[in-house]
Amino acid sequence: MKILCVLSRYAYGKPERGENYDYVHFLPAFERMGHEVDFFDSGDRSLFNDFADLNRALLERVAGFRPDVIFCVLMHYEVWFETLDLIRANSPALVVNWGTDDSWKFWQASRFFAGHVDLHVTTDRMAAEAAAPRGLDNVLLSQWAASGAALAEPCPSQACRHDVSFVGSMYGYRADWIAALRASGISVACFGHGTDHGVVSAPEIPDIYRSSRISLNFSGSGQNPGGVAGAGGRQIKARTFEVPGAGGFLLTEAAPGLEQYFAVDHEIATFASRDEIVIKTRYFLDHPDARDNIARAGHARTRAEHTYEKRFADILERLRSSSAGRRTRPWTLSAAALDDCVRRYRRKGLTSWVRAALVVPLSLAFGKQRGPRAARRLVYELSWRLGGVATYGAGGLPGRLFYNES
Repeated sequence: MKILCVLSRYAYGKPERGENYDYVHFLPAFERMGHEVDFFDSGDRSLFNDFADLNRALLERVAGFRPDVIFCVLMHYEVWFETLDLIRANSPALVVNWGTDDSWKFWQASRFFAGHVDLHVTTDRMAAEAAAPRGLDNVLLSQWAASGAALAEPCPSQACRHDVSFVGSMYGYRADWIAALRASGISVACFGHGTDHGVVSAPEIPDIYRSSRISLNFSGSGQNPGGVAGAGGRQIKARTFEVPGAGGFLLTEAAPGLEQYFAVDHEIATFASRDEIVIKTRYFLDHPDARDNIARAGHARTRAEHTYEKRFADILERLRSSSAGRRTRPWTLSAAALDDCVRRYRRKGLTSWVRAALVVPLSLAFGKQRGPRAARRLVYELSWRLGGVATYGAGGLPGRLFYNES
């Protein structure tokens, strides 16, 4: 099968943030499954002049590669709905979107995405349950997983070089809770954007997990990062599967649905507050045998059930069974069909004035770098609430005003 992956190579489209999780894990998983894989970078704004160039280039790549499946990770409005609709109407290619952060993103974006793809895959149970009443019968509940290439038997506690580690960006309450661990005398090594050790390469991460007596995971999202959020503000993260898959011991903040994938206190351990993370961490550092038993059980469960090869096999099977009629559609796709959308996107009108009216005062308030980003955020938040689906098309105001900031 030919699969075109449409996602960002770098985290937030910025090389200095390191390679994006999806790029590192999804493409190799498809290749290990024996598929022919191509890649289109939809995240790096330096590759195109504007979203019109990006969408035209995507159509040209699709027409040239002729994939059986287009596997997207749509962030917001970078790939127009008109582009997705043209692909589905003029080719047999099946379009899948992997939904990230649907605990909050379903309401502002994914519920609109689902109407323009053949299958929307979500990792959030509440989003999956909310889809059907809204007429969305193509939303599939799946979950993050571990890389089949990074599976390794756990190290015993006595052989580990880190007492406690955390790999991830430092935002919200994470720094405060890690500071509480350190204040109690526990050594914590942190890796990632905004941490002591900074960004580390993807190949280094599994070794950090495996060589740590305890690997931490926090379940708050970037949109709901507070330390006292309700259960609905927590989500299952990729680290939940990566750590035990790589042979590490996982101590994770509790999240809804976690018990569907692991036996808590037997295959992983959990915490729910700043005080409890200190108590649990100290316990497992002082009881290495209990730590080792849980690490071995968590690894066995992950190896048996939670790899991307298994996840993607299920997704592709669902896609094949639900879209059998599409595979006979002829290839008539042409980038020229997007010309009207390009003209609509590039129509100036009052857009330059609107951008200036927003950016200038916000730049004075927040600075030259943060001001334009704040303006984009303001326009986007208003747009999806008031304009809904129009936000994600060629005429959507956020994309027309804020290419580089998006």
